[in-house]
Amino acid sequence: MSVQDFVDNKAKQLCFYLRAFWQGELPIEEIELFFWDSMEEWGQIDYTLTQPYTQKERVFWHLLHQVHYWNEDKLLNDQFLVDELNNCVNFLEGLGHCPLDCVGIRP
Repeated sequence: MSVQDFVDNKAKQLCFYLRAFWQGELPIEEIELFFWDSMEEWGQIDYTLTQPYTQKERVFWHLLHQVHYWNEDKLLNDQFLVDELNNCVNFLEGLGHCPLDCVGIRP
């Protein structure tokens, strides 16, 4: 699997999980499991440090790290954070512009 294939597949899943979480349909523990599963799968991707990032990849890593870093209350109730993350989700789903403040990097 290529880096791009990984990002494309995982970005769709991450957006689905995060939207379900915001709608109260998915517990935070499922997002944590998704994070760790993604890290394990990432370990199997063959890439070089010279491979360039796409905007989509940067936004994906930024979003993934943010949902892992912040606690459940903050992810649900901090309107500034929710708006920022929603902009990332929209971009990953092809519904918005690339957020300029995303600095996602590969683990």
